[in-house]
Amino acid sequence: MALEIKILDYGDIELESSFLVLGRDCGRTRRVLTLGFLILGGPYPVVVDTGYRSNQIMETLGMRGLQYHEHMIENQLARHGVRMGDVRFVCHTHLHIDHAGKDDLFPMNTTVVLNRKELEYSVSGLMHPQYPAPDIKHLIDRLHTKSALRFLDLEITGPIELMPGVYCDAANAHTEGSMNIIVHTADGIATICGDVIYDFNDQIVTPFHEIHDWEPRTTGNHGTSKRAEKAAIKKLLSSSRYLLPVHDRPAKIEGGNVVGRLHDQVPGPIVQSLPQRNWFPA
Repeated sequence: MALEIKILDYGDIELESSFLVLGRDCGRTRRVLTLGFLILGGPYPVVVDTGYRSNQIMETLGMRGLQYHEHMIENQLARHGVRMGDVRFVCHTHLHIDHAGKDDLFPMNTTVVLNRKELEYSVSGLMHPQYPAPDIKHLIDRLHTKSALRFLDLEITGPIELMPGVYCDAANAHTEGSMNIIVHTADGIATICGDVIYDFNDQIVTPFHEIHDWEPRTTGNHGTSKRAEKAAIKKLLSSSRYLLPVHDRPAKIEGGNVVGRLHDQVPGPIVQSLPQRNWFPA
């Protein structure tokens, strides 16, 4: 069976628009998705990111959580016939408040996989409010429990194969320890890219306030340099057939362009087609 990725809907978040795309609609509120991912077709199910702990915890960042019963992780997994205890690995693109909030619902024999640098970064005080105490303290419990946590050192090793067809690689953007999860599907490489990309339209398709050719817009929320953020986006666009961020629906990529959007699985049907750019106007 070929590997495929099912989209998990963990509910929405309302937040300030320029948080998502640098300089866009400052002071205006925007509602965005919070997605997770279930990789099927391998020897065991793998989950990537677990959403936020509760609606209340999002208020600590001045944001509004919109998470209801159907968005609970156990209910999202059940839609695909998967129970919490069936999951072998929970991988994290990074450990921000809306990505690692439900790890404590998984048994300790489900191994949480993260880049070691991300756990170090989470307790550095940099971007501190985005790493809430309950989430990080639970990971410390896993740190002291046999086989409950697996560290990667991706900046040194390069990509690591987690299981056949699934690789983890340093993202080099958003946070110091963010990683991408690369899945080899029957229709090419699909990369789960966390928050390196928030918004395909305003960062890539029609980059907000960018005048240079083929120049992506960064997010308004990152702990690395603008150069690193832009380079990381360009690398994703040049190396993937599909891109799957956490706060926007997946995109199909051809020749570095976003040419289509998908909804709830990758590979899957295109629900919106975008025209190729006209590079040579009359």
